[in-house]
Amino acid sequence: MTEEPLLCAQGLTRDYGPHRAVADIDMSVAAGEVLGLLGANGAGKTTILRMLAGTLAPSAGHVSIAGHDLDRAARRAKQHLGYLPERVPVYPELTVDEYLAFAARLHGIPRAERRDAIARAVAETGLAPVRRRLIGHLSKGYAQRAGIAQAIVHRPDVLILDEPTAGLDPHQLAGVRLLIQQLAERHVVILSSHMLSEIQAVATRVMIVAGGRLVLDRPLARMADDDDWFEAGFANDPGETALRALPDIAAVSAIGPGHWQLRSTPGRDIRIALAETAAQQGWQLHTLTRRQTTLEQRFMALTQAKTQAEAPR
Repeated sequence: MTEEPLLCAQGLTRDYGPHRAVADIDMSVAAGEVLGLLGANGAGKTTILRMLAGTLAPSAGHVSIAGHDLDRAARRAKQHLGYLPERVPVYPELTVDEYLAFAARLHGIPRAERRDAIARAVAETGLAPVRRRLIGHLSKGYAQRAGIAQAIVHRPDVLILDEPTAGLDPHQLAGVRLLIQQLAERHVVILSSHMLSEIQAVATRVMIVAGGRLVLDRPLARMADDDDWFEAGFANDPGETALRALPDIAAVSAIGPGHWQLRSTPGRDIRIALAETAAQQGWQLHTLTRRQTTLEQRFMALTQAKTQAEAPR
């Protein structure tokens, strides 16, 4: 059975005067997913996340969270939502505990439940060693954790994190990355980054945005699903004519003696049929691999193509 999405967005668009910053974004995110929103600086990631979080009204489109419309039932929707903006909303003159108590009140947690809610958020984000220190005296890594703690203190279903690892040193980055992986066990997580390594480390699904438009939406494990190129090596070279005659072969090019690059018709996996034919014909197939496009290669190809095309206006 397919999980019901906890966050849905349809037709999200944002205009700034005559400039269309984000155009017609659709998405749905279900329990168990970690969605990585990837794009170059200025691609529209923060604008999208602000619309999802309800801090920026879309020019068109709508968002629902846990079945509640973010426009018509904002209070109910935001009870299920935690948000960490790009600039962490911490107060340097408060201790971590004071800051989380303030956040708990803002989220409407009853007074009798606040102590336990704060203790849980502190434990989940590893803030226990610094909970009574002023936030202004914390390292950037701990300050980032405090920002994440305020986003989860009310136990939301959906957690939105805008560039959560930006500006961290390698040790802090590793710690926050592990924290996000742990949070993903209890929350739907949507995070943005312009760093491919961070998305690859934690996301189960990737959306790439370029020029304010969605250009890819795919599970990370299926990033190579539409790679139609295969490499094959034969001890007894069948030759180009024989390979072109095979079903679902769209193109053939030689790499070296007995070594060929084959492109299948779109969406077709030729490996089983080719192996069977090679065995029947005595070609002695010894190598057969599908060319894997990495996330970086796909990102570069999609964003460069979008940069060269006219951006939405």
